[in-house]
Amino acid sequence: MKVLVVGAGNMGLTYAEGMVKSPFLNRRNLMIYDASPEKTLTLSKIPHFDVFEKLEDALPLADVVFIAVKPFHSESLFADMKPQVNQDQIFISLMAGITIDTIQQGLGIKKVVRTMPNLPAKVGKGVTSFTEAKEVSRVELLMVRNLLDTTGEAIHVENERFINASTGISGSGPAYVFYFMQSMMEAALKMGFSANDSRVLVSQTFEGAVALFNESDLSPNSWMERVASKGGTTRAALDSMEDNNIKELIKEAAYAAFNRATELGK
Repeated sequence: MKVLVVGAGNMGLTYAEGMVKSPFLNRRNLMIYDASPEKTLTLSKIPHFDVFEKLEDALPLADVVFIAVKPFHSESLFADMKPQVNQDQIFISLMAGITIDTIQQGLGIKKVVRTMPNLPAKVGKGVTSFTEAKEVSRVELLMVRNLLDTTGEAIHVENERFINASTGISGSGPAYVFYFMQSMMEAALKMGFSANDSRVLVSQTFEGAVALFNESDLSPNSWMERVASKGGTTRAALDSMEDNNIKELIKEAAYAAFNRATELGK
């Protein structure tokens, strides 16, 4: 199986590096292409990639093609790719908002898998939701899942609505976490902690809380009840969040991302 990654930005390079280290591929199989000559030069220094300067030289050789460009580049990219593709190839899109039908029409092919990755894939902790066109077989879908799992965990969803919904939860979600972390770090600084101590206090708190959650069957609400005692400090903080409607604001933010992903697909 030969895999080609088109686009070596954050997501494209992350998936390329994850796949090339996996048991499903070996060094000579992973092909990669980027339109930027500067990026091509950088990629050429990485020994486990087969780097191509021309898309037409790589595309006909691939069994699986990851498309990892910015959505606004998709139309011109599809025009360049269309003469080189064939109906046996599987196309996996990492592009936000671009529908399966748009990809099928743009490339003149049928086998498309649409995904929603997220940034923690860079450290092997990503989550990628995915769904497929009906022309993708169960065997092919299993192969795709194995490739997606190389950067964390893949979740199969029923249809493209859930891809857009995943954008609001996992795709954009790391930014929500960073927003909360930044707020806590600024509070720590205001309390008099150094920048380094503020970073450690916040990052370790998040890491520890996630570890506790993952190692038990308790819900977040149950953990909050364990931490917060009546009349205590944690209850004061949680009451403040409730009074300021923080939970509903977070839900609204997630839906804003979901709705924007749906708009982009139109």
